[in-house]
Amino acid sequence: MTETESIAYDVVVLGAGPVGENVADRTRAAGLSTAIVESELVGGECSYWACMPSKALLRPVIAQADARRLPGLSQAVQGPLDTPAVLARRNYFTSNWKDDGQIAWLDGISADLYRGHGRLAGPRTVTVTGPDGTLTTLSARHAVAVATGTRAQLPHLPGLAELKPWTSREATSAQEAPGRLIVVGGGVVATEMATAWQALGSRVTLLVRGKGLLNRMEPFAGELVAEALKEAGVDVRIGTSVASVTRENGTVVAVTDAGDRVEADEILFATGRVPHTDDIGLDTVGLEPGSWLTVDDTLLVEGTDWLYAVGDVNHRALLTHQGKYQARIAGDTIAARASDTPFLDGPWGAHAATADHQAVPQVVFTDPEAAAVGLSLAEAEQAGYRVRAVDVEFSSVAGAGLYADGYKGRARMVVDLEAEILRGVTFVGPGVGELIHSATIAVAGQVPISRLWHAVPSYPTLSEVWLRLLEAYRG
Repeated sequence: MTETESIAYDVVVLGAGPVGENVADRTRAAGLSTAIVESELVGGECSYWACMPSKALLRPVIAQADARRLPGLSQAVQGPLDTPAVLARRNYFTSNWKDDGQIAWLDGISADLYRGHGRLAGPRTVTVTGPDGTLTTLSARHAVAVATGTRAQLPHLPGLAELKPWTSREATSAQEAPGRLIVVGGGVVATEMATAWQALGSRVTLLVRGKGLLNRMEPFAGELVAEALKEAGVDVRIGTSVASVTRENGTVVAVTDAGDRVEADEILFATGRVPHTDDIGLDTVGLEPGSWLTVDDTLLVEGTDWLYAVGDVNHRALLTHQGKYQARIAGDTIAARASDTPFLDGPWGAHAATADHQAVPQVVFTDPEAAAVGLSLAEAEQAGYRVRAVDVEFSSVAGAGLYADGYKGRARMVVDLEAEILRGVTFVGPGVGELIHSATIAVAGQVPISRLWHAVPSYPTLSEVWLRLLEAYRG
């Protein structure tokens, strides 16, 4: 192995996914020299195996579902989707798994990219083992930011590795639809991929160990999504665990805890994520390899004054947009500490990721869509707030009837009765993903209910659900 001399930077970033890129963008904007290290494709999981390809698969599915609810159009879209065309468009949105454009972006902000496996080698030091075995040592004057993300977690089932099951990566990058697909899990990946592949021609069986789908959201979200998946032809089995799985003559055979035998061509395990921190040298700085990294609201790893953990690795909110938010906070924090400029780390300050606790938004791109921000009713009660849930059906909104015949959906706002602000909002229904930012502003801005009454929704849009919610609250 060839070793080069140490190269000094102000900041070194481990991981060039969207989160690492945003850290680098903010530190470079502040004039700090920045190196970024990546062992795979620049752009990370979101660009090639998660957000972008999954939504590219789902968009035609949702568009067709919407069209089928409209007289005058429904008859024209009753046939199957053109699966090869959908997959080709998905390939386009992943840049065919090439990262030239992302590298050009890094060049544009003058961040130096190091290809290879990066590991901490003591405080403020990172070593990079390049593809050719060359070892480069990078030192950081001010900070190292870990943005290495997560990887799929597989259950401990005998012979599972040899079976070569799908994870989210295979599910979003497959080049043809399997005839039969088993999806194990009840969360976002499971429900979105069941939605996509059922519409693209697979016969999908969804095995859910828990009591329902999307258990991090309000219960009605999972109930409405499960009902729609069943109507679309998915075999949804709630309260069902996989006891064993084998591949017999090319056919996957899963046996449930009830003894039922389910056969398929492929099986997708969407059963959680684990931090990508097992081989990044955490032991050299007194931390446990493979662990989640605990941080304060400035994203500084507890017990250090130089190491930041940003995005999924800190386990605060495993969402790309929230990781990018943290990256903006962390980048600005690193710059402020480096220059001794005013430091604003109080709640909602420029150097505090307060939204991680109070206003995390998420959209699940199923049919219907499920979108939520802030706390659910149960979470708000557990946090000790005195709250009231206000529910309305979208059938009371003129815009919903115009959007689609038979529009089915529900909205809930969780009102803090003492502060008279919103602690959380959930929408479920076709097209509601585009509503959630209004709720995010209301929750993050802690807008008083009395002021929301003056935010007049345009008629006739889905946004009029806000008026129905406020009317229901006022009585």
